[in-house]
Amino acid sequence: MPLTDFNDKNSWFRQLFNASPDPAWIIDGNQFVECNDAAVRALGYLNRDELLNVHPSKLSPPNQADGENSFAKAERMLAIARETGLHRFEWVYTKVDGENFIAEVTLSTIKFTDKQFIYCVWRDISERKRAEEYLLTISSVFDSSQEAILITDENNAIIDVNPAFTIITGYEREKVIGKDPKILSSGRQSKEFYAKMWKTLQENKRWRGEIWNKRKNGQHYVEQLAISAVCDDSGEIIRHVAVFSDISESKAHEAALKHIAHFDPLTGIPNRVLLADRMHQAISQTSREHNMMAVCYLDLDGFKPINDDMGHDAGDEVLIEVAKRIGATIRGGDTVARLGGDEFVVLLLGQEKGEESVSTIERILFAIAQPITVNGKVFTVSASIGVSIYPLDDEDPDTLLRHADQAMYVAKQSGKNRFYIYDPEFDRRARNQSNFLKEIRFGLEHNQFELHYQPKINLISRQLVGIEALVRWRHPERGLLFPVEFLSYIENTDLDIKLGEWVTATALAQMSHWRKVGLYTEVSINISGYHLESSGFVEKLLQQLDVYPDMPHGKLQIEVLETVALKDIDVVKEIIESCRKSGVGFALDDFGTGYSSLSYLSALPVDTLKIDQSFVRDMLVDKGDRAIVQGIIALAQAFERRIVAEGIETGEQYQMLLDMGCEAGQGFGIARPMLADELINWQANFS
Repeated sequence: MPLTDFNDKNSWFRQLFNASPDPAWIIDGNQFVECNDAAVRALGYLNRDELLNVHPSKLSPPNQADGENSFAKAERMLAIARETGLHRFEWVYTKVDGENFIAEVTLSTIKFTDKQFIYCVWRDISERKRAEEYLLTISSVFDSSQEAILITDENNAIIDVNPAFTIITGYEREKVIGKDPKILSSGRQSKEFYAKMWKTLQENKRWRGEIWNKRKNGQHYVEQLAISAVCDDSGEIIRHVAVFSDISESKAHEAALKHIAHFDPLTGIPNRVLLADRMHQAISQTSREHNMMAVCYLDLDGFKPINDDMGHDAGDEVLIEVAKRIGATIRGGDTVARLGGDEFVVLLLGQEKGEESVSTIERILFAIAQPITVNGKVFTVSASIGVSIYPLDDEDPDTLLRHADQAMYVAKQSGKNRFYIYDPEFDRRARNQSNFLKEIRFGLEHNQFELHYQPKINLISRQLVGIEALVRWRHPERGLLFPVEFLSYIENTDLDIKLGEWVTATALAQMSHWRKVGLYTEVSINISGYHLESSGFVEKLLQQLDVYPDMPHGKLQIEVLETVALKDIDVVKEIIESCRKSGVGFALDDFGTGYSSLSYLSALPVDTLKIDQSFVRDMLVDKGDRAIVQGIIALAQAFERRIVAEGIETGEQYQMLLDMGCEAGQGFGIARPMLADELINWQANFS
């Protein structure tokens, strides 16, 4: 319908209408009959004619943000405007390219030539709405976070804390506003500690670590603390934001677990795990100080009859007394450990010559041979001791122990209650290992190695979700050899790296072939810690990936042992992050067999945790293993990691894992490792 006054280009209303920076419309009845250039631009149209004589709902999605039908809501809004003369509301428009945005619309009634029209003007408030939602989210996070949040100004005065701060520290918000955060200080950190922390904050604008603080009631607690500096446009620090959580309970639990994991529960002396660590440290110390270390493997003579005749309680008393006597005989820097049963190991450090340990060993033999009274009855035991001396026997800890064990048997066969020092001259292991390494190298060069592939399935849908590539050696004389029969020989050698690179190249080639025949799935490979941390690992891996430019991201996964990944957390984390940028995933293999802390796990950017098969195998009969499996699944869910159970062999194990919420699994009960050509047929027939 023509608007006489409005169509007059010289009218003041027409000039204001066209000059308005906000989109504006004239509505006659229920249709747009006029619009300004701002409206055309805002909706992305080429000219105003495309926007005229259409219902407002035609420029909108079918439904508005509140779910109401756009046509019905437009009719209702127009009716309110006609009734009240002025109405303001929010409306979702659709641009010509299909993009939706929110506008604040104002409808007001006007008259031209004695006829009532509706003047519609609106403003895009999408950015404002997003900002409001963002602020609402930030506020919600601040208030609901279970971690304490503390904010200070440029003078380090507290300007805000969240409810979790009060729960952890006991201080109410009103009592700490304007105070210095040092009111929480426990006094257990030195001035040097804080100086280093502030220096790091100044240089890096962030700091993270553990710190002891004090609650309002005076109780000390340990917290995991992260501080970030907030700067203005000129780079000056204007705020500090501290986020912390009370980790006292987890630290105490971790310490208890560490003690259980590293000390013999009967005698209280180090166990096999801690002994291994002590041996590594002792070898390093001996090498630095250029002296010698004696590894003494001790087995009691005459202990079995005590257990058989008097029972295990009496036997335990004897073992406790023997441990005390050995400990009283050796020096403070030496170590006595119990391997299990009646077997002990003693490390004697700081020996200037091999014979120096003889007097100490003779004192140990004498002390053990003294009568022991248990429940009023006198017992007599003795010991046979085998000794290997480092660096005369220049081997790794396992080999030093094995040589000492071999020497112990010589001492026992020679009449007991004596010792025997292992002589490396008569050991042929070195030559045998050298020959075996040559065979492995030859096998790599002549295609004797092959990969077998074990499927991983979703336990609910039973669909294939991944494949683990497992290396095998088809030895020309000994047949098919498993990794346990050859990997230990190449540990920490160049062959370790060469085999790992061969596994990677072979797996990538197989993945490329499978893609051509329609099999798209993740393939995981096992990489040793020595290979992972070797020089140029990331660059070499990327070169291998470059051979297959069409390989989609996220299809190659590297599995590393938990104990390897946590040995040098910072190095491994950097390597993993570099690989992930190129789409390579990571899994922690044999999870649960190491002794990692939750803080390490949260810091390590792995995608998947694999439950070690030893726990899966016994979880039906062992409550401890069942609890460990359940705990690992809960950890994976808490840290948003995928979880895969290894070693599923029975339907009962499968069902229990399914009931626990485990998402994926592998094992002989699903499929044994198979050659690549067999996998397609397996997938077609598996159900």
